[in-house]
Amino acid sequence: MRPSLIAIVGRPNVGKSTLFNRFAGRRRALVDDHPGLTRDRIAEEVEVDGRRVLVVDTAGLEGRSERGRAGAEDLHAAVQAQARIAVAEADAVLFVVDGQAGLLPEDAAIARELRRASRPLALVVNKIDTPGHEARTAEFHRLGFERVRPISAEHGRGAWEVLEELVAELPKPDDAAQAERHADAIHVALVGRPNVGKSSLVNRLVGSERVVVSEEAGTTRDAIDVVLEREEGTYVLVDTAGLRRPGRQDRVGERLSALVALRSIERAEVALLVSDASQGFTEQDVHLAGLVRERGCAAAVLVNKWDLVADRGSGVRDEIRERLRFAADMPILTVSARSGLRSERILPLVARLSRAARTRVPTAELNRWLHDAVGGHEPAMAQRGTRRHPLRFFYATQVAVRPPTFVLFCSEADAVKPSYRRYLENRLRERFDLAGTPVRFQLRARERRGRQG
Repeated sequence: MRPSLIAIVGRPNVGKSTLFNRFAGRRRALVDDHPGLTRDRIAEEVEVDGRRVLVVDTAGLEGRSERGRAGAEDLHAAVQAQARIAVAEADAVLFVVDGQAGLLPEDAAIARELRRASRPLALVVNKIDTPGHEARTAEFHRLGFERVRPISAEHGRGAWEVLEELVAELPKPDDAAQAERHADAIHVALVGRPNVGKSSLVNRLVGSERVVVSEEAGTTRDAIDVVLEREEGTYVLVDTAGLRRPGRQDRVGERLSALVALRSIERAEVALLVSDASQGFTEQDVHLAGLVRERGCAAAVLVNKWDLVADRGSGVRDEIRERLRFAADMPILTVSARSGLRSERILPLVARLSRAARTRVPTAELNRWLHDAVGGHEPAMAQRGTRRHPLRFFYATQVAVRPPTFVLFCSEADAVKPSYRRYLENRLRERFDLAGTPVRFQLRARERRGRQG
């Protein structure tokens, strides 16, 4: 089952990234006293009382005010847009405030938006480093939340306890019911920036105006599941709200609205990244491709509105390939939702990606591949002190699918260079047709026994 998603929200510089790092167990997010340092979406999967949850660090919620130039309307608009995105996509929310700074109007504005949601929420008063500081928590009860807890993200005081309390309130998934519903269906998330044509593509595939389509960016506000029955199988299409960039609040908008894509990807087996051919492959498209690959989802790029760039199509395709060098195996399909160009190829592509993600390689075949791959290009020598010696691979086994995950046993796992890992990954993709799905390698060291392969 996919993990529940818990969003850490609050205004800038209250300690959200410090709290995230506390849960993640390492300094994964940048931490600094300068407000707004957090730039990109950062998510970490952690285990809480035997349950997997995905904790998401978000940018600070704020208005465009600067030395009083912007008024309450700017603040309210920004808080409304961003807080609703964060809360809508999360299963639960940790609302962080600053106990040293006290209750500020910005906290109250955010609280008004959060109270409208029906999700479990904990208000955590941060920077309560000692029991003597707990009196500072009292004024935050005025925000009207039942669960108000003092914590110190920096020192860990009370942090894990409030997370455990929040997770305990989440409903436990009914594994049997979930497995029975659409047991063999392929769940497909269509993700991308606003107004690139995601809803139009869903309508083209379904053959009806199932999803509202508008020229106004961001028409789709929530994820919409569309079940599509075909002779070859069942598909569940998830049309999602686009990644929004509200006004000048680009960093805040990109980070919080990434929750939309993250939630959809967590629910899906295959992700279709929809881009607009007429606008080129933007930084947000690249960011989303990285998010898809990071979360282990099989994926392809659908370049929509291809009929608008027919005269310069080769240049657009070359640009996408250049910007997707980190995921060079990801298929690219040029389409047009308006004209139907190559739309008949989308579902067969999805089926192929699903097969790749679910691939199980027999151990004997896997070890024949390992023998051939290492024999064709041996790894660099390992060095221990001043001595160099051969690096040996012994055998491999597959331990998981979606994405395919393999354990490779070798003489010294730490000595395997990243470039050699990429070489092995590429050869594995070629041998077993794994294009479009992430491949995970776990390297483990062991003493050599018998012959290689």
